[in-house]
Amino acid sequence: MAKTTQTRSAAKAPAGNVTPVKFIFDKSNYIWFIISIAVVALGFILMSGTTDIYSTTKIVIAPIVVLGGFGIGFYAILKKPDNK
Repeated sequence: MAKTTQTRSAAKAPAGNVTPVKFIFDKSNYIWFIISIAVVALGFILMSGTTDIYSTTKIVIAPIVVLGGFGIGFYAILKKPDNK
């Protein structure tokens, strides 16, 4: 059986070539995502409002607010981080 040998330099990267970890999302992505969560929560609060089942707020406005919150969430996920 043949043994494979590995040199120390190939197994361990030199300390001078350390690159910082780059995250997928930037701080602005997280801020937009928090805003989207707040907008969706506001939409659900509007949906649970009064006792009138056929209220315009419950049937029209609240679902639009929730969908807007989901749209902001998609934007937060798809937004490219700023290059600094």
